[in-house]
Amino acid sequence: MIRDVFEQRTLEAAAADAGSAVFEFDGARAWLSRASAMAMEPLAAEVWVFDEDLAQVLLVKHRWRAWVPPGGKVEAGESPREAAGRELFEETGIRTELLPEPAAVAVRSFSPDWPVTLGLSYAAVVDASNPLAPEDGQPAAWMRLDREWESYFPDDRPRMRQHVEWLVRRGHGRSR
Repeated sequence: MIRDVFEQRTLEAAAADAGSAVFEFDGARAWLSRASAMAMEPLAAEVWVFDEDLAQVLLVKHRWRAWVPPGGKVEAGESPREAAGRELFEETGIRTELLPEPAAVAVRSFSPDWPVTLGLSYAAVVDASNPLAPEDGQPAAWMRLDREWESYFPDDRPRMRQHVEWLVRRGHGRSR
């Protein structure tokens, strides 16, 4: 069924990536199953960008969400993976290959007055010495995963650390 908000291709890609995500949080797959008959706006995608040592993550300082992964709304006609790559470039200046497996799928609200929606997280590993070109008014910075940071989503850090452990078990990261 074609939705008013997204093309069928976008929704099919989101469902496929949600099904193959390494981690599921907040009952996201069950939520997606129930919500499949409804329009989903906004559908969100983000990238957990780790340094080669898997000790740091690249975050952007949102004006009211504080430090969050680069990401945003999936535009009509885009797959969530395409949106994640686009948002990563727009918010940090980094173009890189995303790891094949989606890192996580979650259900969350991005503002207290917005409805709950599906969010897909992808992962990438890059050289932290690459120069950053953040958007005006939204600085980007590397944050250590063993230290807390201010965020609208306090569960992000433990979820990212859980994903790093999964990456290490699969041989990702320098000198691992």
